[in-house]
Amino acid sequence: MVAMKMRLALVLIIASAVPAMAQAPKKWTSSQRTEMAGRVRAEFERSWDSYKKYAWGHDELRPLSKAPRDWYGTSLLMTPVDALDTMTLMGLKDEAAQTRDYIATHLSFDQDIYVKNFEITIRMLGGLLSNYQLSGDKRLLSLAQDLGNRLLPVFNSPTGMPYVYVNLKTGATRGNVTNPAEIGTLLLEFGTLSKLTGNSVYYDKAKRALAAVYQRRSKIGLVGSTINVDTGEWIDRTSDITGGIDSYYEYQLKCSKLFGDRDCADMWKTSIAALNKYVADEVHGELWYGHVDMDTGKRIAPLYGALDAFFPAELALSGDLERARRLQDSSNKMWNLAGVEPEELNYAEMKITDPPYALRPEIIESAYYLYFFTHDDKYLDMGETYFTALEKYCKTDTAFAALKSVETKEQADSMESFFFAETLKYLYLLYAPRKTFDLKHSVFNTEAHPLRRMW
Repeated sequence: MVAMKMRLALVLIIASAVPAMAQAPKKWTSSQRTEMAGRVRAEFERSWDSYKKYAWGHDELRPLSKAPRDWYGTSLLMTPVDALDTMTLMGLKDEAAQTRDYIATHLSFDQDIYVKNFEITIRMLGGLLSNYQLSGDKRLLSLAQDLGNRLLPVFNSPTGMPYVYVNLKTGATRGNVTNPAEIGTLLLEFGTLSKLTGNSVYYDKAKRALAAVYQRRSKIGLVGSTINVDTGEWIDRTSDITGGIDSYYEYQLKCSKLFGDRDCADMWKTSIAALNKYVADEVHGELWYGHVDMDTGKRIAPLYGALDAFFPAELALSGDLERARRLQDSSNKMWNLAGVEPEELNYAEMKITDPPYALRPEIIESAYYLYFFTHDDKYLDMGETYFTALEKYCKTDTAFAALKSVETKEQADSMESFFFAETLKYLYLLYAPRKTFDLKHSVFNTEAHPLRRMW
């Protein structure tokens, strides 16, 4: 009887181990990575062809209604500019050449429209500069300088922090309530413009804006969520790493690397220490970053979401692979909760608090960075999970659609240009040969436009 019980126990132990063994990361071969990269490229081409068929010359394609959408009532060719460097990295040379020529001959910023400085900087200015560096086409640099000059009036506030909107024709500005991300996510683009043109005004104004936020950090080193650029007073003193603050931290680190800017390096060093001390949160043995009071560090809410999922990439880029790995595991858990990540969830209860999915790239971006620095195939597994989910839930007969809810999987008639610029680019680079892009000698701006230190 004793021997029978022992044999039964052994069988149970082996049986219970099978699922765990099945979940172990597989060893990816070169041909498997090549196949995955090809699948991603094919979906880019299919979606791009649909954009050209139904929305050519406009900012975006509405994937369900098969209709165009322009952000400001008139086109700035946002999708072509955003998608161009992805085409180049994917080796789509003929398509890239045709698209670049169309942009150079049809894009005009001489328009009487108010645009959001932050979005136009990261998408349009970043895209033009990146594609100039990749192609050497001076027409793109000329467009970038024209745009940079038209955006400069946003910095004419008493604090040097930018207003939210600027009229591209008149230079008039409006919107004095903004956030650290929209203030501090400008230096990579404006700084690169300065380096490429020899005019320091762009670098100086963008750096002054970034420093103005940093100088208003609390005694414990944190910043709030909203601020008045005229008075410099904080309006919302909640601190976190999500949208509204996220890329403020990203640009401290990346500007220190791209420009060798020691001030930015010091900002990052101070900021990350405060974030890890007060915003980082250990729950059930997992690492998350939540919401706290900027003055006291008192925890406000255990919230984390799709936009927060960029942070493992920054941790990895900074060399903190231990935290990067742990936080990516948390992000991955968030994704798998409903099969696609939500905009936000309560990580203490693992309950979704904001259910849409906007085709965001951040979790894929972090998987790419972690694979680049660790060579751990588990991040290839993660990428496959994300891509499979996109195909299953977001794919349409034309392209891909955002989801109104990751719980119901109902699609929304939206596909922002960052899907071409970021989501598909990071998925492709995750599996493409390492020589396709060298992360050690370039940085990606927050819209995934690569900028190279060539000065």
